[in-house]
Amino acid sequence: HAALILGAFRAAAHRQATLPRLARHLDGAIRWDTSQWHTTTHNTNPTPGTDASAGAGAETGTGASASASAGAGAEETFATVSLLDIPDHRHELSTISCGHPPPLLLRNGHAHPLTPHHTALPIGLGTLAGPPNYPIETFPFHPGDLLLLYTDGVTEARNTHGTFYPLTERAPAWTHHTPHHLLQQLRQDLLAHTNGRLTDDAAAVAIRRLPPHPHTPDHPHEGDGAT
Repeated sequence: HAALILGAFRAAAHRQATLPRLARHLDGAIRWDTSQWHTTTHNTNPTPGTDASAGAGAETGTGASASASAGAGAEETFATVSLLDIPDHRHELSTISCGHPPPLLLRNGHAHPLTPHHTALPIGLGTLAGPPNYPIETFPFHPGDLLLLYTDGVTEARNTHGTFYPLTERAPAWTHHTPHHLLQQLRQDLLAHTNGRLTDDAAAVAIRRLPPHPHTPDHPHEGDGAT
């Protein structure tokens, strides 16, 4: 399902779709794919009680981050997603949250979770509560700010005592890192916390808003990703 989400995102994003239209496109792609899987499963293995399961995680660079999972029926396949739009010439970002962990905004030694006031259902479950609604929320994103997106495989990583990885406590120390260095530090810290045993997919993307430069007006972001 990670490949499906990425493919659907790339097919729609290049048409400069709005964030709500993009979310609806992804939701429809997941629901169509799982309905095809459900039909194929019943056609090829009609034995009552038969089930199947799969899991995946995905990251897309600066456009979206997602975690996907599948269960026994089509209604159990979904993906939590954060969709972002970072305009070149405004110091802000717009986002839609579909059940995904909130991004962290790192600024001046502090980590600020960009917790939305409204969240949508995960992608693939958008019609369970009626017509899907995807509210957009906007947050400041100034030059020098560093944005960290991550899957729940990061925050739910446990040590030998069962303690979750304390991302919001560790991240403030990384506010002045480059995106690449931040992700290297995060990976090393995660492996140290779990004694080298990550039991779930963990992925992250880091994006820094660069100050305006007269020779590069169309490239105000510096980003990196890791899994």
